[in-house]
Amino acid sequence: MSAARRPGLVLDGYVLEEKIHQGSMAEIWRVRRPEAAEPLVMKIPSFRDTDDPAALVGFEVEQMILPTLSGIHVPRFVAAGDWSVQPYIVLEHLAGPSLRARLDATPLPPEEVASYGARIADALHDLHGQHVIHLDVKPSNVMFREGGAAVLIDFGLSRHDRLPDLLAEQFRLPIGTGPYISPEQIAQIRNDPRSDLFSLGVVLYYLATGERPFGNPTSVRGLRQRLYRDPIPPRGLNPACPPWLQEVILRCLEVAPGKRYQTAAHLAFDLQHPAEVPLTGRASRLARDGALTVLKRRLRTHGEEPDLGRSASGQLSRAPLVAVALDPSQGSEALLEALLLATRRVLETEPGARLACLTVLKTSRIAMDSALDAEGRSVRVQLLVELRHWARPLGLGVGRVTHHVLEAPDPGSALVEFAAANHVDHLVVGSRGSSTLRRYLGSVSSHVVAQAPCTVTVVKAPAREAAERGGGPAPPS
Repeated sequence: MSAARRPGLVLDGYVLEEKIHQGSMAEIWRVRRPEAAEPLVMKIPSFRDTDDPAALVGFEVEQMILPTLSGIHVPRFVAAGDWSVQPYIVLEHLAGPSLRARLDATPLPPEEVASYGARIADALHDLHGQHVIHLDVKPSNVMFREGGAAVLIDFGLSRHDRLPDLLAEQFRLPIGTGPYISPEQIAQIRNDPRSDLFSLGVVLYYLATGERPFGNPTSVRGLRQRLYRDPIPPRGLNPACPPWLQEVILRCLEVAPGKRYQTAAHLAFDLQHPAEVPLTGRASRLARDGALTVLKRRLRTHGEEPDLGRSASGQLSRAPLVAVALDPSQGSEALLEALLLATRRVLETEPGARLACLTVLKTSRIAMDSALDAEGRSVRVQLLVELRHWARPLGLGVGRVTHHVLEAPDPGSALVEFAAANHVDHLVVGSRGSSTLRRYLGSVSSHVVAQAPCTVTVVKAPAREAAERGGGPAPPS
């Protein structure tokens, strides 16, 4: 059938113009539709007697999942061909190169590694929110739009929470790409979105060191070694890799999913805020674990029971990103206490949540503001100290809380932008008492409620205490 395909052939109204890729299981053609000007591509499977049947089922999976997806992080689905005549998938044409084009330049600077990683994590967060786990994250399956947003392609190995898992139903061997496959996939577990974070960790390791952390195994026995054999730490291969980046990468590569980042949003957050990454023993390691540790890990893997109740959307709900906005320097104690109580209640209902403590250092739109207070101390540092002091009673462990001073002339807009850029799920914000000026000009809390892309809880100080102590802004409006 492939020999009959040539430029100029019309297939279901699409004119084949040029074959732009020939893979082992499919070919990609640039096509056009006479009544449409947009550039399109058509993916057509290659049928041969020796084809891997999993690849053909994967094409059926891709036809099933792609129409359910939307947004900038996936290629726009246009049409699919009938299997009884000619199966194909028509998608928008993404002109940019894949991430694979950057592999020859590795190791990349840490800032570039973090930028790629954060954008891919953003795409995965969006995908998981649409009930899909990719399960084949690798450089050749990541492209970028002109604006820089990452686009995930090739959903032949993916799983949708709400659709049949055809691959799991028909095959009993690990399915994935050897260098990037997660430990769960090796154990034939396909329902955990944290598998995608492991694979992204492999990508980050490659970008940071120029080496694959687990080589390129070609047998099930070789694949199973990653259940107990840790990779050489990135800094052992590339001393220029900073400790915070090694911390992030090795956390992604933990064998147990519970020790990794719990959502792609958490991972993206750390990659965008390296100064806030809490450093553990992972950050300073330069060599692999010793033989005794590996043996213990190997024995432990035999007794672990898989969690079969996971799903993409379920994992997101178990590990939200919560932010609280306050003004520790000017807010009343009554309001700060009320914010602490409200935040504690949110965290008690979300034991897997991460917390970001925010305050806004309001700056002038025109004049330069002094970075020092009247005593010559850094205003930013003082605010960070006060944020940490406020959050201490919450008793959150390492890695569950970060602290941020945002500088902006408009506090409300700064909070909304932070929530959007970091995939915040729930924002807790304080509100000052009513006043004629506030009613006329509006407030930070009302602006945030109207514009924030997440759930917002507005907290006010108890009326009696506010009256006795004097209400204050949190954050200033």
